[in-house]
Amino acid sequence: MTVDGVGTDIRALVEDERRSWGEFQALLASLSPEQAERPGYFLEGWSAKDLLAHVAGWLAEAGQVLEQVRVGSYTGRDEVGVPLGQGMDIEGRNAVFLEANRPQPLRVVHAEAYAARTRLLQDVGQLVGITAVADLWLRKAGPEHYAEHLPRLREWVKELSG
Repeated sequence: MTVDGVGTDIRALVEDERRSWGEFQALLASLSPEQAERPGYFLEGWSAKDLLAHVAGWLAEAGQVLEQVRVGSYTGRDEVGVPLGQGMDIEGRNAVFLEANRPQPLRVVHAEAYAARTRLLQDVGQLVGITAVADLWLRKAGPEHYAEHLPRLREWVKELSG
């Protein structure tokens, strides 16, 4: 299946997502629960658990968009009318994801991430044709987002292991 008018191989994109997710999860799994909750992943005080919550939040956002695309209700705006993508308050969303998940146990954040990712991939599988919007959200929430965070996560795991 390719993206309508764009020519992206969705199978290759999903495989890239799976491969990147696998590395992301393997790195997180190498940390003890205490290490996963230790601040320092980002100078702003994020832990690896906070990173996972951040990724889970964007996977959930992408899943919502893909569901809307699938059922034909996608308007390009979120539930309160803010345009998705350009003009979106990304830092504001990041703060919401962080605040909502900081008090949650690590196992709950893991469960949220797995559930959001599963939903996203199910929605991809149910799309009749992959639109440019679906392609963009899958890339941005999945493999491109993991790639953005994997270098620092690799470093952080080394720091904690050393």
